[in-house]
Amino acid sequence: MKVLVIWRLLTVGGVNAGWRNRSIYFKKQGIDTEFLYTTDHGGLHIMEDVAPVYLTKDEQEIIKIIRDNHYDAIIVVDTGAAFKWIRKAKYNGPVLVEARTPELMKLSPQLKTFRGIKPETIIVPSHYQKRLVSIITDGIPIQVIYNGIDTSFYRSLSSEEIHYDCDPILPNGKKIIGWIGRLDKRKNWQMLMEVAELIKSQRDDIEFWVIGGAQSVQRDEFAAKWQEEQLTDIVKWFPVIPYHQMPHVYAKIRQSGGCTLATTKTESFGNTFIESMVCGVPVVASNMMPITELVVHGEHGLLFRGQNVEDAVNQINSIVDNSSLHQQLSKNAIARVHDKFAIEIVANQYVHLLKKIAGNDSIDSKEVSRE
Repeated sequence: MKVLVIWRLLTVGGVNAGWRNRSIYFKKQGIDTEFLYTTDHGGLHIMEDVAPVYLTKDEQEIIKIIRDNHYDAIIVVDTGAAFKWIRKAKYNGPVLVEARTPELMKLSPQLKTFRGIKPETIIVPSHYQKRLVSIITDGIPIQVIYNGIDTSFYRSLSSEEIHYDCDPILPNGKKIIGWIGRLDKRKNWQMLMEVAELIKSQRDDIEFWVIGGAQSVQRDEFAAKWQEEQLTDIVKWFPVIPYHQMPHVYAKIRQSGGCTLATTKTESFGNTFIESMVCGVPVVASNMMPITELVVHGEHGLLFRGQNVEDAVNQINSIVDNSSLHQQLSKNAIARVHDKFAIEIVANQYVHLLKKIAGNDSIDSKEVSRE
């Protein structure tokens, strides 16, 4: 079986990280995955070593790719123009839609017009996202399939395995708070600055690591604010960290007794949460859906009220000042991901769906789940 995933944005983010994990697992189940993007925002290094990647805005080239490669199924991720390309290519196979955008105003245009294409189903990464999609669409099945993570790659590394000589370098006597993701309005880096400023006024044993943002839309605004607020001593920015180094970044945060902080205003899932958790790093984030589907307060991390800076700081302090709590949260977080978000668990749901929709049920379901 061969499937094509169409998404307009080749980013360093949760959607592509999730699809990287899926495509590796799909290959083991006899499903070849190819990807079509229109714009590269620095994510090519995540995908190109696992599957064929097409990167083009040329409509005729896109139509040719769809027409000539004889896909058994096409999956469209938040890309309304894809339905026009599929129709022009006269593709008659099954089409699935992934609804990832967590903002209703941005999500609505992607799901309002399918240009004569009837999607078989809409796949969402959380029950929260299912609620949003159900507001917009009618008559199309909606299925929740969580993002999965490769627990052989993302895991709690031993001290002997950690690459200490690579950025970021772990400083002596500092608890590290990791902030990982794009620098944009939704990820709310402005709140990160406020948290760092308050902590700087209270203590000198904490350092923040901002990971990513090299090609983010607000990177220049972030850099200006970072320097203007004189936070360069407490907030260290690493715009580009190679994907294969991320387990080592999380390992250094865990070893320091720190945690990850998410200041995001809204999410459809949140891959960095499960990455952090499976590496044994507790999460501090807002007490909102779908974060509450991933992180249970007091078990895998601590959740603060809304966008309350003082409460966020209090939760961070609770973790970094209590080593026994840190160890318990770390242990619970690892078990949580293995039980609920391991790629072999969630990707199997996708495998069965694809084989059912594409009419390829030749592989026995018991055989799939044993591999």
